[in-house]
Amino acid sequence: MAKRIGIATVGGDCPGTNPTIRAIGKTLQSLGGYELIGFQDGFLGLATNDTIPLGGDALSGILTTGGTILGTSRDRPESVHLDNQVVDATETIQKNIKQNRLDALVILGGKEAQESAYKLSQRGVRVLTMPLTIDNDIVETDATIGYYSATSVAAEAIDRLHSTAYSHHRIIIVEVMGRETGWLTLAAGLAGGADVILIPEIAYDEEAVAGAILNRLKEGKRFSIVAVSEGAISQDNRRFFEHAREINRKLRKGKDEEQVTRRLEALEEQAAGNTMHLAHQLRRFTGLETRVTILGYLQRGGVPSAADRVMATQMGTACAVMVHKGVTGCMVAMQNQAIVPVPLEQVAGNVKRIPLDHSLLSSARHVGTSLGEQP
Repeated sequence: MAKRIGIATVGGDCPGTNPTIRAIGKTLQSLGGYELIGFQDGFLGLATNDTIPLGGDALSGILTTGGTILGTSRDRPESVHLDNQVVDATETIQKNIKQNRLDALVILGGKEAQESAYKLSQRGVRVLTMPLTIDNDIVETDATIGYYSATSVAAEAIDRLHSTAYSHHRIIIVEVMGRETGWLTLAAGLAGGADVILIPEIAYDEEAVAGAILNRLKEGKRFSIVAVSEGAISQDNRRFFEHAREINRKLRKGKDEEQVTRRLEALEEQAAGNTMHLAHQLRRFTGLETRVTILGYLQRGGVPSAADRVMATQMGTACAVMVHKGVTGCMVAMQNQAIVPVPLEQVAGNVKRIPLDHSLLSSARHVGTSLGEQP
């Protein structure tokens, strides 16, 4: 009897998902004795048992397509949206896994997908994961599938904005995705020649950013491009929230402290995403006309780049081989050009932030890019 393998995509879509599904499915076909079953819309499909077969021609023609043929959602096993309410569907998902006689489940997605898969593995589910996200913020892997495609899209956007910034003598701020980390903004900013790059890992000084732009004016450069992560935050805001949390710790204890802390964290996230405020401040400090372009979902859409297709194929085939060998409870990772299984307990709950001594940051400083730091 053929072994049955389930597969689902979880969380935000990203380029390279379909090539990954294709690689896993075609490799299982070549190994023989496997049946691949897709669950639609992530954990929602696992909860409602919404499946599609992925045999025959189902995997043909998807190597170059964006999005995911399986659909996706941000639902997690403990919080699935069913019948206009949010329910804990963990036990239902386990029941459906047994009902479908799955020998293994492959989950494709970002941080949330890794965390949910780890929880399922702790409950005895045989699961493997693949790191797919444009943010490149998953630990224990050199890069994530989707990151290179999104970098190319963001860099091309910056390229195109140079001409209008130059023609109208403007500051143009380009907001790039990345709430917790700045990998995408940093890479796209370097590739596109941004004059200022602001990332969550380095709180920026508004006057330092304005100073860098004014220095360009003195050199006769009457325009500037600022690439900013959606999660970048100013030094003033970071100091404010750190001070507020310290006061909260001194004044409150127990559950009340936890509630206030969560509220402060939510407010800090809102402050970090205020690109329009940054535009206002730069206009005030420099006197230059300032415009904002928010790339948003453009970065997640479209055809995956050649680099992502190659990585998806390489890692997807390795995932299928690991399934064949009985590997479970692991994420398939790329480390120093080698593909290895990493225990999910080492991945779940962690975020790969840019180290402050990273060579990309050094390169940015050496070519004269401002990171919003005081000189």
